[in-house]
Amino acid sequence: PHGTRLYSSQYVVASKQIYPFDFTIGFGNGRFGKRPLPSKPKGIKLEIFSDTDGWLSDSQFFYGIQFALSEKYAFMVEYSPVRYEKQTSDPVQKKYFKDPVPSKFNFGFQWKPFKWSEIDLSYQRGNQLGINFSVAFDMKKPFVPIYDHPYRERQIYRSDPLHDRIVRALYASGFSDIGVEEIGDELWVDAQNDKYYYSPRAIGIALSILADMAPENIREIHLILKTNGIPIVEFMATREDVVDLFSKKLTLNEFFYLSEINTDTNKTPGGKKIHRKFFDYGIKPTFRMFLNDPSGFFKYRLGVSGWSGFHPWKGASFIAGIEGYPVNTVSTTNKPLSIPVSSDVVSYQKKKVALERLMYDQIQKTKHDIYMRASAGLLEVQYAGLDGEIAMPLLDGRFMVGLGGSFVKKREPGEPFCFKDNPVKEHYTTAFFNTRLNIPEQEILIDFKTGRFLAGDRGTRITISKFFNGVILSAWYSRTNTDIFSDVHNRGYHDKGIALTIPLRMFKGSDSKTSYKFGISPWTRDVAQDIDHFNPLFEFIGRNSKIYLDKDRKRFDIYN
Repeated sequence: PHGTRLYSSQYVVASKQIYPFDFTIGFGNGRFGKRPLPSKPKGIKLEIFSDTDGWLSDSQFFYGIQFALSEKYAFMVEYSPVRYEKQTSDPVQKKYFKDPVPSKFNFGFQWKPFKWSEIDLSYQRGNQLGINFSVAFDMKKPFVPIYDHPYRERQIYRSDPLHDRIVRALYASGFSDIGVEEIGDELWVDAQNDKYYYSPRAIGIALSILADMAPENIREIHLILKTNGIPIVEFMATREDVVDLFSKKLTLNEFFYLSEINTDTNKTPGGKKIHRKFFDYGIKPTFRMFLNDPSGFFKYRLGVSGWSGFHPWKGASFIAGIEGYPVNTVSTTNKPLSIPVSSDVVSYQKKKVALERLMYDQIQKTKHDIYMRASAGLLEVQYAGLDGEIAMPLLDGRFMVGLGGSFVKKREPGEPFCFKDNPVKEHYTTAFFNTRLNIPEQEILIDFKTGRFLAGDRGTRITISKFFNGVILSAWYSRTNTDIFSDVHNRGYHDKGIALTIPLRMFKGSDSKTSYKFGISPWTRDVAQDIDHFNPLFEFIGRNSKIYLDKDRKRFDIYN
């Protein structure tokens, strides 16, 4: 009922395994039926319920059998009733399926060389050979086991001053911007976590170092984790309890009961910071798909995007980003729609090299966990201007609330520092009330973005995300007043899409804060669109709220 419905079907299916056989039989309309479903219905239709008699008359049976020779090998045969020559809404029908296919039976052979991989060979439709390789893994478990070598202090360093020893150990363990102060009988340490995905894991690594180095005259240890100089989390415990934890005289639960962790901190002790990180950078592979265009069913671009940042003071970032796509087949015969905030994206995407962003970003944290962000410059590949927001967690982070908005102009494609001469709108403004519901018990979060979107349509976009140990699956759906659009493609449309975020730590074999995101959504619609924010506050806060810190510190063993 959603999307283009080019290959849609509504069906019922049943499966039964009687080892070594696996039987499947189904009954469905649309793609499996006698005629395709309408490709662009108005509203949501479920013919299987709304027109059951019609669904029954249009549907056909399909079935398959798999025979497992062993755990590694299997043969398959299936019957497919698809009438390819009658699927007139299929973009490839006119070119490849003018006549009925020679056979409705497909045959295959499956080989699993390893538990995590599968290779399939197939002979389909009586005239087509195919091969497929896939990888399967448990999203809750890293593909390569994570192991970080613990810091071992060399004997020659043990006589150095305490400050130098702690700084050296923390820097070698993945921290930067390190400050160490002794205030009376208290030891204050603040450091930026550059490596560990979970803050409690970073706290555990730092505590293991301090347990070994803190002298006996120290009564209490204060550890503050920072991001770009901004204090995010403060952890407090007595030195005696820290030592007892790592000598296993205290259990984790006992230690957590005796210690204290909070996020309502916005200052760090004075003093010199060592290994201040003024510059950083990132690079990632990028793959984008462009589907169902009249000029070609499958368009794509493959390349890399990278960015570098300069951080001269607390919370400040000067960001430059560039993207290059040596393999780029993106083009279109479609014209931009009535208010083209996104439907003209192809004119930007077809460029092989582009200055993605050149901007200044400032984040500030005040008392009571209130965060503020302001950005200016070339904010993303299509828009330049001003962007800002304010956000804070409530009820220990069960909820997050915030306000945000932007004032932007269209950039000229191919001209990095020029604005587009736009006859539709000279500038675009957005204004949002943002809310997030965190449900750590189920590792689910629900976001609501309510307000004015880029084209001027007003409404709400809801996003539901599921977290699997760093892997995040997201899906979104919007409802706005689309009557402001004069074209038929945007009127009545509801923006929707899915996204997958994968952390590098799944494959690296050691911990990492880096993640890569891949999303699929329509490019050529203008409903419920917003700019691409470089560092939105909800993501900046992330799991560093009390409710998630409590959950994460109980789940992860800080000894390893």
